[in-house]
Amino acid sequence: MEKSLARYIWSNTRLEQIWILTIVAASMIPYFLSFDLPKQIVNGPIQGKGFEHPGQTQTFMHIAFDVPVLGHFEVFQGLQLTRFWMLIALSLVFLALVVLNGLFKFYINTYKGRLGERMLRRIRFELVDRVLRFPPAHFKRVKPAEIATMIKDEVEPMGGFTGDAYVTPALLGGQAITALVFIIMQNFWLGMIAASIVAVQAVVIPRMRKRLLELGRQRQLTARELSGRVGEIVEGIGTIHANDTTNLERADIAARLGLIFSIRYDLYQWKFLVKFINNFLAQVTPFLFYSIGGFFALQGRLDIGQLVAVINAYKDLPGPLKELIDWDQSRQDVQVKYNQVVEQFSVDGLIDSKIQVVSPAPAGRITHALVATNLTVVDDSGARVLDHVSVEIQPGEKVAIVGDSGAGGEYLAEAFGRLVWPDSGRVAIDGRDLLELPESLTGRRIAYASSDTFFFHGTLRSNLLYGLKHAPLKTADYDDAAANEIKWQMVEARRAGNPELDLNSDWVDYAAAGATGPHDIYSVIRPVLDAVAMSQDILDMALRSNVDAATHDDLTSRIVELRHALRLRLQEENLDGLVVPFEFNTYNPQATVGENLLFGTLKRPLMTNRKLAAHPYFQRLFTETGLDTDLYDMGLEIAENAVELFTDLPPDHPFFQQLTFMTAEDIPTYEALLQKLNGKGFDAATPDERVSIIRLSFSYIEPRHRFGLLTQMLMEKIVKARAKFHEHIPADLARVIERYDPERFTASATLMDNVLFGRIAHQQADAPERIHSILYDVFERLGMQDSVLSIGLDFDVGSGGKRLTNVQRQKLSLGRALLKRADYIICNRPLPALDHRVQDQIARAILTGVDNSEYAPAVVWVLSNPSFAELFDRVLVFDRGSLVESGTSTDLLEKNGMFKELLS
Repeated sequence: MEKSLARYIWSNTRLEQIWILTIVAASMIPYFLSFDLPKQIVNGPIQGKGFEHPGQTQTFMHIAFDVPVLGHFEVFQGLQLTRFWMLIALSLVFLALVVLNGLFKFYINTYKGRLGERMLRRIRFELVDRVLRFPPAHFKRVKPAEIATMIKDEVEPMGGFTGDAYVTPALLGGQAITALVFIIMQNFWLGMIAASIVAVQAVVIPRMRKRLLELGRQRQLTARELSGRVGEIVEGIGTIHANDTTNLERADIAARLGLIFSIRYDLYQWKFLVKFINNFLAQVTPFLFYSIGGFFALQGRLDIGQLVAVINAYKDLPGPLKELIDWDQSRQDVQVKYNQVVEQFSVDGLIDSKIQVVSPAPAGRITHALVATNLTVVDDSGARVLDHVSVEIQPGEKVAIVGDSGAGGEYLAEAFGRLVWPDSGRVAIDGRDLLELPESLTGRRIAYASSDTFFFHGTLRSNLLYGLKHAPLKTADYDDAAANEIKWQMVEARRAGNPELDLNSDWVDYAAAGATGPHDIYSVIRPVLDAVAMSQDILDMALRSNVDAATHDDLTSRIVELRHALRLRLQEENLDGLVVPFEFNTYNPQATVGENLLFGTLKRPLMTNRKLAAHPYFQRLFTETGLDTDLYDMGLEIAENAVELFTDLPPDHPFFQQLTFMTAEDIPTYEALLQKLNGKGFDAATPDERVSIIRLSFSYIEPRHRFGLLTQMLMEKIVKARAKFHEHIPADLARVIERYDPERFTASATLMDNVLFGRIAHQQADAPERIHSILYDVFERLGMQDSVLSIGLDFDVGSGGKRLTNVQRQKLSLGRALLKRADYIICNRPLPALDHRVQDQIARAILTGVDNSEYAPAVVWVLSNPSFAELFDRVLVFDRGSLVESGTSTDLLEKNGMFKELLS
């Protein structure tokens, strides 16, 4: 990277800087005239110079030039104005100059801002670009939070300084020199006084600010280290809690904050000391002007107009001068920060940018062997984890790598996947070093999966298809306004040195996955998810999801058909009792009291059980129907039972997961409430206490909780209250309660609830599993499996994929690798979280699938269980970084060597 920030800025903004400097030079003309005009107004119309006689006039705006050789040119003869109109005319000119100077400043500052933001965009992109080109080993030595902080915060001042780098000294220096020259032209000695003070400020203040720069550098480093430490705490929070080291981390953070405090306090002291001295020097000069200038005026050596003009000119001198000194401090400060950025991002072994060039064209197949020759890999401690290994993987070959953990096979797989760089030897394809091949080839034709998974924040779909997003292949459809906006963004991207790539385009390479477009991609995804045993997980996610009717209209429009198909299937298998359907005139014993009362669902978080119980209309309905005392008594019984059963259990006890109406934190609250209300009746409770008690009944289900609180009479009473509730429901409640309708999709309910339109009978053995199995068959029979799969793939995986289980993350990582249909699939112990039986099942499914596919890739699999080696054509046995045995599993067993020891 360029070491000098000034040279970096000039090389990237040369033409823009020349243009704005030209504008700055032009702005000095009206700036100078604005100094001279007050003198003309005071000496002329105000004091009457040139208007000694009544009715005398003077020429205004006479414009003429004497050009050598060509002679005299008169542009405008001017206007003859009296004393009053000359005052008005000069005042209007002064106003025009004020407006003109303001417009110049407006244009210059706006242009500087745009220039600075464009440069900030450029440098941030270049730094991220360098991060993408760091060698893999470098990421073990840096903290992600520190890198992110540098790119986000530490380069921020560089963008603002870009616009000021050349314009500010030219503009402020030009203004200061203009004012100083004008003062000298009015009176030499006053000019020398001003020049002396300026010289002192220009020399003393920057020297004092060197300490500020050093303190600023220390503040920046400590703040960056704090950011990195906080990032480590977030990433290692599980380890912290598991080892009771929260107070150690608090002490560490407190010590770092104390160091930052002392640095910042010292910085404030120096900052305001410098400011005090600077302000003192700025205020000394007006004192000298008033005293010495006034003395000259009394002696007649300086007229009043000149003195006013000098004072007016000096009034504009400290501002530019102070800003110029501030600019110099900013320049040094930003240069220090830039030097630190350069130091952090100047990394040896940076990947050549040509290797990562955008390539929309499909990558050609790799038809040559993957050859490792004399490969040696050394870890960060200096130990050889792979020692002079030579091996050749033929296209279409199935190779198993076995050995103890750390024996060397994992590092060979990482070298094949370009995740580690060899210290000697090389991996080559057709004689070309793997590290010199473009990523548009290796990243598409070599797939890698391991247990060390990472997923970006987004949906399951975006992460599953991530391995197919190499270049924008289809332009997004825009209307005219959006198209113009995109064109403007592309122009700005080019000016800022960013790539002209539209993120909103379709980046998915459907052809590489074996599909023709988004309409048939699920036909490709399904076999992959089946192979890695993840179809069930995603379909379960779909059933538990709320469905966006606008996005998935193909399914929501057929919800009634799905309900009928499910009912028919249950009848065919004599399983009608598995689901108790919703009927408006009947109480559903498998649903909560609240659901039965509402015959609908609440649109959360707009409405909750507590808010509903406190609503005036609801309370009035309770009073009129007598449900207030009934549900209060039920809630009191629920509270008594829950407190009696669960009060002595720890908060993390699994029983609390089954307690839908109360949390572990609620137990002490209700225990105190019961002690207060015990035996006192409904009228003794306050309105808030009644709400707290009644809301417990809303989540009660008799077959599930079995407290014996629901009588037939109470159920009939609730059904009658339901009809009355919906008969006169107010508008505010109608907006937040979605009523069940057998002929309509319920947006606030899950997909499963919509299809069932009822509740699963809890007393039936394995009822949920049996219903799930039947639902899958119904979806497939109606040709809606892709629609359901699409809903499941909408699931948000969270930060780093942490909303998925470890097993699901490993399956998804392997599925993403398979979806690329690469020529070489490298599996580096990809499924250690699964038991061996499931690993065997997945391995067999994958190997069978690739054998039957048209592209028949080579598979290199580092096995966690050596017994799977019989599934492969060849077995490589590693021990202490060396390849000790190679051959078929049958041949190696006959040798009675290390492979047989691993199996025993």
